Amino acid sequence: MKVSKSDNIFIAGHNGLVGSSVFTCLKQNGYTNLITRSRDEVDLTDYNATISFFNNLQIDHVILCAAKVGGIHANNTLRGDFIIQNLSIGLNILRAAHKYNIKKLINLGSSCIYPKNFDREINEEDLLTGELESTNEPYAIAKIAILKSCEAMYYQYNSNFYSLMPCNMYGPNDNFDLDSSHVLPALIHKVHLAKVNNEPFVEMWGSGKPLREFLFSEDLANAILFCLENVNASDIYSQGISHLNCGSNEEVSIFDLLNIIKKVIGYDGQIKLDSSKPDGTYRKKMNNSRIFKLGFSPKIKLSDGILKSYESFLKKLT
Repeated sequence: MKVSKSDNIFIAGHNGLVGSSVFTCLKQNGYTNLITRSRDEVDLTDYNATISFFNNLQIDHVILCAAKVGGIHANNTLRGDFIIQNLSIGLNILRAAHKYNIKKLINLGSSCIYPKNFDREINEEDLLTGELESTNEPYAIAKIAILKSCEAMYYQYNSNFYSLMPCNMYGPNDNFDLDSSHVLPALIHKVHLAKVNNEPFVEMWGSGKPLREFLFSEDLANAILFCLENVNASDIYSQGISHLNCGSNEEVSIFDLLNIIKKVIGYDGQIKLDSSKPDGTYRKKMNNSRIFKLGFSPKIKLSDGILKSYESFLKKLT
């Protein structure tokens, strides 16, 4: 299916980390009819509001970035909110997309959909083969349900709906709140405070040993653009899988990540580990070979991306 630069593309969640990067990427690549709505303008957790929105516009494609997201603390304490709101957003958009014959829908998920405690790279086929990490189980279940809904709608209705599963995301316009953010932006905030307050150490949750794979938001936006222009649902489901992994292939321990952040920010204090706090899943390195073989590859190195993220954080302070 050929995508035209003049097609109407709805970016759900355009104010978020990924959605804002997608909007910028598509605009820079000549797409002229990008449709966005804030949460105040359209509540995507409300089915009637979502249907009404689609009914009033001629939408050709949907990039589904909208979600309720957060780090370990938020996921573990707001469990009901995370499953209900993410299910509502995803299902409402899928039902509207089906009702109004959307040409292509790309759904963004998360690597937390996979079972915990893998000691190897995670393949797409590993979905639903084991127990989920308990701290983010509600969010993961919601994401799995939407992923599988896309797959089911392809097999029943031949809908051109499919999902990308990125690894840990970071970048400009991230959430840097210490109570609700993911690990990388939270550490940027912590190290910044330690530097400006001349503190002798910065505290890290857990042992620092867990390994994570991080992808810069601009790289994911380019992956989405690549898939919009080159990948259809049949290219994925014909392989007997339900989605595509999308990562950087860079893996780093949380302890080493903190040292990189310290170097980028210019903080010379020590690291104090709080072993009473949870580590989360030990390793979540994905096998990204399928999307790489299709033609996508990330460009931004971790240290360069952290610098851009820190610059974005500083702008938010002014």
